[in-house]
Amino acid sequence: MPRIDTQSVAYKGFAIMAFVVVILAGIKAASPIVVPFVLSAFIAVICNPMIGGLTRLKVPRALAVMLMMVFIVMMGLWLAQIVGSSINEFSTQLPHYRDQLVEQFGWITGKLRTFNIIITKEQILAYFDPGIALSMTTNMLSGVGSVMANLFLIILTVVFMLFESETLPKKLHFALDDPDMRMQQIDRFLHSVNQYMVIKTLVSLATGVIIGTGLAIIGVDYALLWGVVAFLFNYIPNIGSIIAAIPSVMLAFIQLGPAAAGGTALLYLGTNTVMGNVVEPKYMGKGLGLSTLVVFLSLIFWGWLLGSVGMLLSVPLTMIVKIALESSKGGSWLAILLADDVDDVRASAPEDEKDSSEAA
Repeated sequence: MPRIDTQSVAYKGFAIMAFVVVILAGIKAASPIVVPFVLSAFIAVICNPMIGGLTRLKVPRALAVMLMMVFIVMMGLWLAQIVGSSINEFSTQLPHYRDQLVEQFGWITGKLRTFNIIITKEQILAYFDPGIALSMTTNMLSGVGSVMANLFLIILTVVFMLFESETLPKKLHFALDDPDMRMQQIDRFLHSVNQYMVIKTLVSLATGVIIGTGLAIIGVDYALLWGVVAFLFNYIPNIGSIIAAIPSVMLAFIQLGPAAAGGTALLYLGTNTVMGNVVEPKYMGKGLGLSTLVVFLSLIFWGWLLGSVGMLLSVPLTMIVKIALESSKGGSWLAILLADDVDDVRASAPEDEKDSSEAA
């Protein structure tokens, strides 16, 4: 039986941990550069299928890229103007909304008295500050807006990425010493990342449109702002919809009373249930799920590393890591730890790993 050198294994483990710590420290120190680059990469991944569709319609690739960039810039400026004005107005109204919410607590305390639960508004405020809860979303959007101040740099990076996207798979094969294109894991990884980002973006866009339209019908202020928030936070499954719903439900409660707040909560619950449990699994499949614990920890980790943009892109970034692990021979064990269901990981494992596991 071979003897294991535990000392060398310990040294190797410490070296790997030190290597990871140095890399993370470098990323955090360079976050002003890394964050726009990461955002540009995700925009390029989302736009690439549309560029491919235009080129199949005999549109020159350079013209297709330029048309896509003009569309993105115009939509971005339009949304930035509307959402920015909504955030500024909402921020100035926060003290007024806070006072109104404190008054609404009187209705809650009155209902609790009917069940012989005696509690005052001061006791509620001692444990719950509505101003913090209402300003949480606007602070995060302001952080994203500060990154979008580098709009020219982001758009320029996206343009160059889209021009390079056609040759990227071939370059990866050559870089990994596979000029004959025999390593199917590379193509599987690129296809899975592209599929995940495009489907997730379309589902998030539909979620934002439904939420914004529903809130406008109910009569909640800043319906467009909350639609954009729902679109962004839909990238965070499970807990993202809860975070996005909190300010809208509170504002509906302040403005229109408990019935409107209940209707707003049902709107979020119904939309995210249908989109998350029916539409998204139908087109994406169940093999891309992350456990709820991993989603929460990734939100904390990427938020600490990359700020507000890292929080919004925490699950896509973790999904890229998971897809890469599933596509490799030695990383499937870590992909199992990240997954929500072991059977889903086995279903998405590379074919050679399936054959070896079945033979065993």
